Amino acid sequence: MQTSTLHSSVTLDRLTFTWPDGSTALAGVDGSFGAGRTGLVGRNGSGKSTLLRLIAGDLAPTSGALTTSGDVAYLPQRLTLDTGRRVADLLGIAEALDAVRAIAGGDVDAAHFDAVGDDWDIEARAQAALAEAGLDPTFLDRRVGELSGGEAVLVAIAGIRLRRAPITLLDEPTNNLDRDARAKLAAMVRSWKGTLIVVSHDVALLELMDATAELYAHELTVFGGPYSEWRAWLDAEQGAAVQAERDAKQAFKKEKRQRIEAETKLAGRARVANKAYVEKRVPKIIANGRKMAAQVSAGRLRTEVAEKESIARDALDAAGRRVRGDASMKIELPDPEVSRSRRIATIGDAERSWVIQGPERVALIGGNGVGKTTLLQRLVAGGGDGSVEATAHTDRIGYLPQRIDGLDESRSVIENVALAAPDIPEKDLRNRLARFLIRGDATDRPVDTLSGGERFRTALATLLLADPAPHLVVLDEPTNNLDLDTVDQVVEALRAYRGAVLVVSHDDAFLARLDLDLTLELDADGRLTEVVAPTT
Repeated sequence: MQTSTLHSSVTLDRLTFTWPDGSTALAGVDGSFGAGRTGLVGRNGSGKSTLLRLIAGDLAPTSGALTTSGDVAYLPQRLTLDTGRRVADLLGIAEALDAVRAIAGGDVDAAHFDAVGDDWDIEARAQAALAEAGLDPTFLDRRVGELSGGEAVLVAIAGIRLRRAPITLLDEPTNNLDRDARAKLAAMVRSWKGTLIVVSHDVALLELMDATAELYAHELTVFGGPYSEWRAWLDAEQGAAVQAERDAKQAFKKEKRQRIEAETKLAGRARVANKAYVEKRVPKIIANGRKMAAQVSAGRLRTEVAEKESIARDALDAAGRRVRGDASMKIELPDPEVSRSRRIATIGDAERSWVIQGPERVALIGGNGVGKTTLLQRLVAGGGDGSVEATAHTDRIGYLPQRIDGLDESRSVIENVALAAPDIPEKDLRNRLARFLIRGDATDRPVDTLSGGERFRTALATLLLADPAPHLVVLDEPTNNLDLDTVDQVVEALRAYRGAVLVVSHDDAFLARLDLDLTLELDADGRLTEVVAPTT
């Protein structure tokens, strides 16, 4: 299943990276990425983003080697933007563009010619790249601060395509993209030239890949096919591994039982022989001969059954190593005691309103910048003006914002959770946090030292362990930055939750699994429309 290094674009040789605090992100990773499109998957904390940063040259390996076949372009997960700069700066063409324009205006300074190089058509190529990304070609001179988050990501990707780097790395590129922007990115990915390595939890994007690589337990494996084919292979392989472990366990029990039976039989023979010797039933010389022969025979039998048991034990250990014992969140939500007739919230526009009633699941969709997050904030905080009505009929609301900025950064995990559940004993809170994979010293760490996955689990625990339990859970893009296994667990928790759920998401695959009662689409004019299902 491993890609051959003969035509590899990126090769890893015992690659190791350790953070300054001593924690190891990658340990002795071997493997390679070939040409074409590869989706890189793995659980939160497996080292995917760290690996991309190492390939990009942002980080240096602690040990081992990493080689690339050409220049590398990199889009990080969190795009840091100077909102005062122009789009041309974000595209990486500002110097050449300004030089071409200066020369066209009559300025023949030699520095301008040096800046242009061979890029005399840079403005036309930049406009074409923007158009390909579905953006207005006149964006070149706009300020980055005028763009939505999704537009900024598309501009950055257009800039990467302009660079024509042989190797491109994209880290969760769809996180801030609405459905239209995701479709535009998908079109660009389909026609991508060179090597493209994408870290993503977006199943639709991963389906566009030629290969799927997984980073698991410091091992990189590459499968020749898109995510769905890799997932089917992994499920089948794990099913076979579980069966092999079951068979090996039965074989080991059998060999262990046979060893015990052999020992019992040998012990019985020894007692009979010893009795005969004591009672002198046979001459002493014959008895001694029989005793020596019996000891040799018993030794051979003990060696034989012990070897069989040892082989069975080794086979069981080998089979067990094939079975993944991944820890996963086990979320058990308290009952918020919401009756089906209880009015929870009202959402509407100038023409119509909808009531969220009882344990209903409602999705709010719409393009970037239309005001979905503002609507959620108005619902949670109460009050505010606007064309869209958002009124809560309960004060028991749990809110998980998109940026997960509702935590007290200076307080520890346990302190944050205790603020939401002041009447629950600390011991009980620690036990409940363990279900969210927050255990031991991690519960006492300040929030500002947590990884992205740890922050999400802390915020989710603070929300769902609140006492009393919320009648309404409000989630804004909850699947951003989550690995696919964690998304599965969040889905299971929300489907089991007996209160109301209001969720904003661009992730159609996620929404389709929530058994939604209602989907509302908000447009740029503040109008709400009920739709049968999220548009694709």
